[in-house]
Amino acid sequence: MVTTRGSALRLMGRKVVLREKQLADAANDYAWGSDRELMRLDAAHPFDIPFTEFLTSYVEGMGKGKNRRFAIETIDGKHIGNCACYNIHRFRKEAELGIIIGDRQYWGKGYGSDAVATLVHHIFYDMGLRRISLRTLAWNVRAQRCFEKCGFTPCGRIVKQGYEFVKMELYRDSKFKVPLPAQP
Repeated sequence: MVTTRGSALRLMGRKVVLREKQLADAANDYAWGSDRELMRLDAAHPFDIPFTEFLTSYVEGMGKGKNRRFAIETIDGKHIGNCACYNIHRFRKEAELGIIIGDRQYWGKGYGSDAVATLVHHIFYDMGLRRISLRTLAWNVRAQRCFEKCGFTPCGRIVKQGYEFVKMELYRDSKFKVPLPAQP
């Protein structure tokens, strides 16, 4: 279910709310981006810049580009991660999806799969796209299970910057039915 608070988009899942990113998210995003284990799961390097420098680029990047970035909150409002729809191609009606659950207390409890399902529903039915792709590290079996639970299927492997990734995709007209978001 899509709601708005003022002009801010909010997507309601069963366990999570996806809302537009805010400046207040910067502290968590910096902490998660500085965490070696989390960045290893994202095939990225941890931040090595001071928070003030990070904050400057964070503010400059807010609201720019064709990406749709969301904070993942629990139903009671705790910011636990982020997800995004990026590389949106309106003509081909496809995009890529990314997610990180930064708060380890919420790992393995269905928050990630609910966030993915909620974002998938938005991409297909609110944005009108037909295909979503993603890539995840070949050794990250937990992430692959989450994506498969949401209907994604492996469609190849790639090596990029020394990392091996499994490519996965989901089509709007696939046999898999995306779980509907929570009803009010």
